[in-house]
Amino acid sequence: MKFPLLSAFASFLFLPTALGAEPQIIADFEGADYAGWTTTGTAFGDGPAHGNLPEQSPVGGYRGKGYVNSYHGMDKATGTLTSPEFKLSQRYLSFLVGGGEEVGKTCVNVLVDDKVVRSATGREDEFLTTATFDLGEFAGKSARIQIVDAATGGWGHINADHFILTDTAPTPPYVQNPMPVPEYEEALRPQFHFSAKQGWLNDPNGLVFSQGEFHLFFQHNPEGREWGNMTWGHAVSDDLLHWQQLDHALYPDRLGTMFSGSAVVDHENTSGFKTGSQPPLVAIYTAAGGTSEESKGHLFTQCIAYSNDKGRTWTKYSGNPVLHNIGDGDRDPKVFWHAPTRHWVMPLYVGEKEPNKLDKNGKPSNRNVCHFYTSPDLKNWTFASKFSEELFECPGFVELPLDGDPKNTRWALWGASGEYWLGRFEGREFKAETSKLRGDFGANSYAAQVYDDLPDKRVVFITWMQGGKYPGMPFNQQMGFPVELSLQTTPDGIRLVKWPVKEIHEIFTSSLREDLARPLPAGRHELKSAAVELLDLELEFLPGTAQTVTLELRGQKLVWDAKAGELTAFGRKVPLKPTPKALGRHSDFGKTWGPDFEPWNDSVRLRVLLDRSSIEVFGSGGLSMASFCFIPREAPSATLGVEGGELPKARFTARSLKSAWRP
Repeated sequence: MKFPLLSAFASFLFLPTALGAEPQIIADFEGADYAGWTTTGTAFGDGPAHGNLPEQSPVGGYRGKGYVNSYHGMDKATGTLTSPEFKLSQRYLSFLVGGGEEVGKTCVNVLVDDKVVRSATGREDEFLTTATFDLGEFAGKSARIQIVDAATGGWGHINADHFILTDTAPTPPYVQNPMPVPEYEEALRPQFHFSAKQGWLNDPNGLVFSQGEFHLFFQHNPEGREWGNMTWGHAVSDDLLHWQQLDHALYPDRLGTMFSGSAVVDHENTSGFKTGSQPPLVAIYTAAGGTSEESKGHLFTQCIAYSNDKGRTWTKYSGNPVLHNIGDGDRDPKVFWHAPTRHWVMPLYVGEKEPNKLDKNGKPSNRNVCHFYTSPDLKNWTFASKFSEELFECPGFVELPLDGDPKNTRWALWGASGEYWLGRFEGREFKAETSKLRGDFGANSYAAQVYDDLPDKRVVFITWMQGGKYPGMPFNQQMGFPVELSLQTTPDGIRLVKWPVKEIHEIFTSSLREDLARPLPAGRHELKSAAVELLDLELEFLPGTAQTVTLELRGQKLVWDAKAGELTAFGRKVPLKPTPKALGRHSDFGKTWGPDFEPWNDSVRLRVLLDRSSIEVFGSGGLSMASFCFIPREAPSATLGVEGGELPKARFTARSLKSAWRP
């Protein structure tokens, strides 16, 4: 709906106003150059842009053929574009703006007496939208417009067009600095998913349990909302829900910035790092050489650091790197102790050069594989084997009992995209017994890792929900909700099952199980108890003659198609067929919320976790999962739509959740 609305709105800007003089055009950027505006730097080029610039995503929303675009030289370029002086003869200055949202760095400023009196940014979107400044207090004074690009990271550019003075505000006046919002209460702040207090976040690192604490390290940029300056952030929790962010654990050094890795408890002090009564924590990480000025000339290598104070302070090993460069961009070591062979094992992503296969630049292309290394002490590593299937970044590797039998296990190996293989591992080589299987059917799951050293033998898995948008927030990106992994035999073969960790019950504020009308006729049915902001919803129905069933939450539609046996959500297809009750998981909160009940046989089962900016879908008791980030457009609401027939039976459990950031 953006395009037609904006078009009509932009046309309105040039109609005579009812209350005063016609709008005065300050600049429309339709000429060959900037017509008297002054530039500094290189970001704005020699004149207005006409369409998107090279390697830029499509730009829309500007008026006419020309507009201001500081993407000349891409995001690394900087500069300013400043107008000649003009008199503030009408109350409002209206304009179109897009691009980055770094306050003071990608912005449109109004200067009066050479001081910035108003400032607006884009919203991390190439589509320009209308902004309005109320300049009534400066009536009659002279002013200048200054368009600023002082940012060099992602979204380090600004787009602008059609500056006009008018006596009628076409949009509510722009407010750059609203009242401060308490930490963790920002409008798009996830309330039961982890996010950093400030700055950019990506891959979970070093997931380890030690001395009663779950440690969550994570890729973090403490200096900005965009990727870069990779450092290990650090948070701890005693329940996987309530997190306390601590000081950063690992900072960039001469070997490189701090890329992803893992952490272990060295119970037998094989490393010799122990100094107190408790075994040391050891972090194994990638030093990304060449990604900073300090590390120029270095390659990617694997390093270690240790802590003897519960992970509060870390010492990097003086003998780093412990594993020198092998291929192109070696990274993301996921280390664990293999008890039967009594040595440490390191799955590591390696980009192997293929000299007989050239990329688009005529250079040898990479084959993305996983190498396995072993070590007696975390310091000295020996190549053991190679898994030659295509696997890119962030290998995850864990042993799981099949159908709950600890004597019958399989190993699961996955890459950053979540696609996985199941097979056997004797301590040196992984032998797959399945083809590559889909791990997450959504758009926003990446670089998942499992916890090491959990005392109850659970396997708990956390992913980075990459690609979410959080305009105007002090943080950027979030983690997925922790899930427990298990293996189950199905008619299609052995499959991973993912299910939210049981600790989620600690933040339930209410729980209602409700049977819907039997049969449930075609039509739209409100689920009033599910119309909440933070929701854990379980829905089950027998398909009957219904052709489609639509669960709509906050304006987002999850549509089940009977013929296809799949759910469509955010444009993605998620397998969701009627499932025998013995397969998958089902509600396991009976002790907290009254007698549990088993699922119906051959029913369609769906569980949804809804947070302020994410939806996670668990189909068929966790046999399929899909992770999505979104910005809600509607107030809390929940409906169930049935089309093409009726459902013989349908029921749901709606659990309202409280914020994990507050007591």
